[in-house]
Amino acid sequence: MDKASSVNISDINPFNESLGIVRDDGKRRFIYPKKPNGRYYNARTIFSIVLLVFLFGMPLIKLNGHPFMMLNIIDRKFILFGAVFGTYDFFILATGFLTFVVSIILFTAVFGRVFCGWACPQTIFLEMVFRKIEFLIEGDYFRQKNFNKSPWGATKIFKKLLKWSIFMAISVLISNTFLAWIIGFDEVVKIISEPISMHTGEFIAMLTFTGVFYFIFAYFREYACIYVCPYGRLQGVLLDKSSTVIAYDYIRGEPRGKLRKSTERTEGDCIDCKECVAVCPTGIDIRNGTQLECVNCTACIDACDNVMDKISKPRGLIRFASENNIVNKTKFKITAKIIAYSGILIIMLGILTYLLAARKPIDITILRAPGMLFQEQPDNKISNLYTMKLTNKTFDEVPITLKVENRDGELKVAGNDINMKSNDVTETKFLVILNRNDLKTMNVPLEIGIYKNGEKIESKKINFLGPAPQ
Repeated sequence: MDKASSVNISDINPFNESLGIVRDDGKRRFIYPKKPNGRYYNARTIFSIVLLVFLFGMPLIKLNGHPFMMLNIIDRKFILFGAVFGTYDFFILATGFLTFVVSIILFTAVFGRVFCGWACPQTIFLEMVFRKIEFLIEGDYFRQKNFNKSPWGATKIFKKLLKWSIFMAISVLISNTFLAWIIGFDEVVKIISEPISMHTGEFIAMLTFTGVFYFIFAYFREYACIYVCPYGRLQGVLLDKSSTVIAYDYIRGEPRGKLRKSTERTEGDCIDCKECVAVCPTGIDIRNGTQLECVNCTACIDACDNVMDKISKPRGLIRFASENNIVNKTKFKITAKIIAYSGILIIMLGILTYLLAARKPIDITILRAPGMLFQEQPDNKISNLYTMKLTNKTFDEVPITLKVENRDGELKVAGNDINMKSNDVTETKFLVILNRNDLKTMNVPLEIGIYKNGEKIESKKINFLGPAPQ
């Protein structure tokens, strides 16, 4: 009988009926992962450095005196790569958000929870910042376990206070960076430098964010991924047997057996060293199959590859693969689901690109004043009243003037001047006055020229209503 058809993952090691972070008595089992080492961990470290530089560096960058990136949710003002977006760009922002969600779904359907392990800020800060500090101060996982079990003394108090102080300092930095993304770096500096009494609300927000970040990264940790984040549950309805995940090749690895010298090996390649379990930051055994707690951090791949190198076996006992790849011993294939998701993503990217390309820095809408036709004016003249809505999508104040382009006529703006404030919506009214003798029909097409500092930026076509010709 073929080995692939006779082996089933559920027969080898049934799925756990409890979480790896919960003890039998229902209390929390603290995870002490072994420090990873390998090609994937090195790649993740480099990628994390890039993301951390982006996270901490972007609020510091300015373009023409304005933030290069800012996500001001409070005032609904977003600056992306130097361009300002507001509520008037709802369709662009909504399309961008939906495109991001679809891309996450696509990556999950194809590559599992790779976003969590490689790009999620929770994982990056925990694994690449806080745990590295913990390894540096308290040592690797065995030393951490023994250190925490040891009685309190001068050394333990010093190391704990040192670690907690560094954790708090980093939490303060993350908190201020988080606020800088929302309100801007200059505003954060202003809050820090001025008396607390002048910024009580903002100071409370800083303390709150600092406390939340410290709690998450110093204590809550993997609970955020397992209990709070809905993404892990989302993958349960997105993955199938063709989805590429971090998988244990049970066809090759089973049955497990310890490595013994001077004895011919009849078992599979897995020597049951449990190195894959030791490095897992969520405390699971990847050999049990795909699990909700797995964040695709690839630590188990590095650990297993290192062991395979030592026992002169080929790498890849744990690797990126789908269930079908393992059972059928095939490579990655593009499925109908991947094509469908990719098609949707391409369409949404196309829509988003079009909306961005068609977006104008100044958007102008002219409509006839509701409920009004025309008005009789002295000297045998007729007027129409119009409302105009101007949206300034730039950082500059823009003075606007209007002219009737295709006819001799007079144009009067309510308040005389139109001065568009930065990133603001302005509404005004204006009258167009024409000579009755020039109106040959009841509906006369007009062209209104819109000028900024004497330079024409746009023309709008409107209709002028007059009395029936005599």
